[in-house]
Amino acid sequence: MPKRHLKILLASPRGFCAGVDRAIQIVELALERHGAPIYVRHEIVHNRFVVEELAAKGAIFVDELDEVPDGANPVVFSAHGVPKAVPDEASRRELDYIDATCPLVSKVHLEAKGYHAAGRQIILVGHAGHPEVVGTMGQLPDGAIILVENAEQAELVSPRDPNHLAYLTQTTLSVDEAETIVGVLRRRFPRLAGPHKKDICYATTNRQEAVKVIAERCDLILVIGAPNSSNSVRLVEVARSAGCPRTALLQRAADLDWSLLDGVGTVGLTAGASAPEYLVVETLSALGQAFHVVVEEIEVTRESVRFNVPRALSA
Repeated sequence: MPKRHLKILLASPRGFCAGVDRAIQIVELALERHGAPIYVRHEIVHNRFVVEELAAKGAIFVDELDEVPDGANPVVFSAHGVPKAVPDEASRRELDYIDATCPLVSKVHLEAKGYHAAGRQIILVGHAGHPEVVGTMGQLPDGAIILVENAEQAELVSPRDPNHLAYLTQTTLSVDEAETIVGVLRRRFPRLAGPHKKDICYATTNRQEAVKVIAERCDLILVIGAPNSSNSVRLVEVARSAGCPRTALLQRAADLDWSLLDGVGTVGLTAGASAPEYLVVETLSALGQAFHVVVEEIEVTRESVRFNVPRALSA
């Protein structure tokens, strides 16, 4: 029986961003320089295949520093950032550490400290419990930052002084949703200060824009990424709101529900910022075995951002 034709629109940019690439390099270089094991607090990035690959090379992933033995090789902090108490605890225990926090997350930390020093209470737009949000809120004393997750909460938030407020955002939010929430805050608090440049990172923005471009042309969009990856989950939401209600998140090709392809003529394919490209290639291969595929890459921009690893590892 001849294969049915299937058009695949491959979104670009997709997959690894500079912050993820840097974090993975840090773990690999630490293993080369210090040998195994290298302890890593939390998943270095939100992708279990990346974590498993690094674990096979000698990385040990832990939830908290109390799982790291005294005298261990340097501990690596994940790309999402950590509360101030974590490096403080590492220093107290005389543990060497390497901070793999994405520079764009570090930028948000610096902004938070600056607003706090200026006497402003901060409203952080983000998702409760996400490691990046925990890390950002943990830069300052309790009460210095109020978390707002949606427009409804933005309507109800009650700061100490409406005239001395600033807002920041998690770097991996839906751009459109964040703008809606910030719009509510600006309406309620006209003197609200904010960052000169948006906190949502370039990679999150670019991947969402690419999905918006292909959404109305697709009968189905597949997003490769982890369920605990904020930017991957946001890609699903953006695709649906941009015109493709049939959108699915899958970790790899083996997870694909083939019934989703019933009656589908055009599939969009993208990947979250912590998903390696080989998972995209694997999915293309699986689709190519089942269908006669024609692939068209839709590039909305080219990314040239690179972040250097810490000097101690590059010397």
